[in-house]
Amino acid sequence: MTTRLRFAPSPTGRLHVGNVRTALLNWLFARSQGGEMLLRIDDTDAARSTRAFEAAIETDLQWLGLAWEHRANQSARFSAYETAADALKAAGLLYACYETEDELDRRRKIAQATGKPPIYDRAALRYTTDDLSRFKAEGRTAHWRYKLSGARREWDDLVRGRQSIDTASLSDPVLIRADGGYLYTLPSVVDDIEFKITHIVRGEDHVANTGVQVEIFEALGATAPAFGHFPLLVGAEGEKLSKRLESLSVSDLREAGYEPMAVNSLLAKLGTSDPVEARTAFDDLVHEFAFSKVGRAPARFSEEELKRVNAALVHGLDYDAAKPRLAARGADLGEAFWIAVRANLVTFNDVDAWARVVEGPVTPVISDKAFAQAAADALPKGPYDAASWQAFVDAVKAKTGAKGKALFMPLRQALTGMEHGPEMAPLFALIGETRAKARLLGEAA
Repeated sequence: MTTRLRFAPSPTGRLHVGNVRTALLNWLFARSQGGEMLLRIDDTDAARSTRAFEAAIETDLQWLGLAWEHRANQSARFSAYETAADALKAAGLLYACYETEDELDRRRKIAQATGKPPIYDRAALRYTTDDLSRFKAEGRTAHWRYKLSGARREWDDLVRGRQSIDTASLSDPVLIRADGGYLYTLPSVVDDIEFKITHIVRGEDHVANTGVQVEIFEALGATAPAFGHFPLLVGAEGEKLSKRLESLSVSDLREAGYEPMAVNSLLAKLGTSDPVEARTAFDDLVHEFAFSKVGRAPARFSEEELKRVNAALVHGLDYDAAKPRLAARGADLGEAFWIAVRANLVTFNDVDAWARVVEGPVTPVISDKAFAQAAADALPKGPYDAASWQAFVDAVKAKTGAKGKALFMPLRQALTGMEHGPEMAPLFALIGETRAKARLLGEAA
């Protein structure tokens, strides 16, 4: 059987780094097994799902390079879910319940107060004819629960090893809401069966759901896929990322100039025994991937680490690779410019600032007007080349007596408006005589 995994986002918001890590681990495992990927859009929540978010999900995955072989929308598959629900009802495994949320909450509190586990007591299985008549008179509609076996369910988890869940410790899960809408569980199982999903890889917050889902797979006459549950992402100091995930959306990372392979390189290695290093090709990540490398501790996501990985990739870009992107930004000042500035970039977008340093206007920083005037007088005639900077510095040194930092820093500040940056020799050649003279005289140019 072909190995097949799935990524199943809901189009109710933007993809963030947590979503991407799930997609990426599924994708890497599928590729490592010569398998396939299904993109399943979980859009059963019609009130919150939007076509705009769905299109954004596709754009983000394509930007990252996470291609899929199969695609489905759950909103187009309600008839399949109804057929499965009818089968479970006929088998006595899906039963109608009429309790309100207030009633259920009150029962949970009573159970906790008396030292009992706060699980559903299956009162719906004891309804009398009078109860049903009363519910109908009150205008209540049923929600539907799946009747768990109460058995212990075990599986060999791809990440966590041997796992077990005692379904007797769980409430019978609601599969269909009172408004007729499906919760996640039943549509997901039905789709996994129909699309022949062989492995389900997801966050460890779904471990408790696995026992329930295994039972539903079996009740529908199918064998459950293999499961793998990896630790969730936390911040660099161990804090939850939930409040910051919106600022770590894929679209925001793309707009900020991050490289897609920087995002992939980081997320593929977080929480594993491998070092986090920049990879330029997916083949390397696929070859290096193994669930045995995934640890049990939460994976720590650091934006500073993403910047480090991204910078390594940008620094390795040759001019031919950078040229179309430079041109698109109006920052293609030639190969000498790219070679001069790339080591000072964290993201590709940073190139804009250095293009402005070359072309201006730059507001020069002049701390000593007499020194700057002397430097302006010492400027050699253009055009300039790589050797012009040293000749200029030597002339200024001879004219002013300045040396070391007292010589180089005021020249850099006047010519670039900054205290730090690329080597001045190639920048000076690119800035040229006219702009250099104006800046040394204190003029924005």
